[in-house]
Amino acid sequence: MTDKIMAIVAYLVLLCFLGILLWHVPRLDLGGVLLFTLVLAGVDTAQVLRSHVSRDQAQQEGRQR
Repeated sequence: MTDKIMAIVAYLVLLCFLGILLWHVPRLDLGGVLLFTLVLAGVDTAQVLRSHVSRDQAQQEGRQR
C-alpha cells in the first residue's frame, strides 16, 4: 500500500517541479519535452500501480488458502 502512495506522490512532485519550470521558462519546445516526460512518467506510474494490485491480490489469495 505504501508503494502505491509513494508512486503517486513522486508523480505529483515531478508534475509540480515541471510545472514550475514551464512557468518560469515559457517556451513551446520545452513544453513539448515536459509533456512527453509527463506522459512517460504517467505510463510508468500506472504500470507500477497495476503490478502492485496484482501482487496484493496474489498475497490475499495465498492467505485465504
